[in-house]
Amino acid sequence: MIRLRHLAGATLASVLLAGSVAAPAAASARETVAVSSTEAAARPGNGKILYDRISGGRGTLKVKNGTGRDAVVTLVRGRSKAISIYVRARSTASVRDVRDGTYTIFFTSGHRFSTSRGRFTGSPSYQRFTSKLRFTTTSSSSTIWTLTLNPVRGGNARTTGVNPNDFPA
Repeated sequence: MIRLRHLAGATLASVLLAGSVAAPAAASARETVAVSSTEAAARPGNGKILYDRISGGRGTLKVKNGTGRDAVVTLVRGRSKAISIYVRARSTASVRDVRDGTYTIFFTSGHRFSTSRGRFTGSPSYQRFTSKLRFTTTSSSSTIWTLTLNPVRGGNARTTGVNPNDFPA
């Protein structure tokens, strides 16, 4: 269920999606992966764009990560990965140049992000928001979406688990 609420803005028509995400179930098997100290030290900065094929628009995606785990949020348009942004634990990050279109939102969270693999190597979880986000721009407005990755009282977005092999890499 998604509830949309318009926000007042000087020249922007703004839309807010406050999401709640259930914590992923604990894995039944523990995954142990050796990570070099160089790779572990290469933790991306908050808001780092890891992949970008959609810049040039006027839409904005704001991601609030109130969890204790870093996350990567990925927008997919049709069957093509469009953009991925790294959001550190207990941080907020934004992408300010999203092109118009409808996107499916995937996110992964965990510990020890491997830049070479593009995945978390410690306790990874993979999820997808069940509703899509639509970005629209007119001559006087553009869309702003806010996603919250942690559970929120009164939250209105649902997620489903995703097989790691089906996650857009």
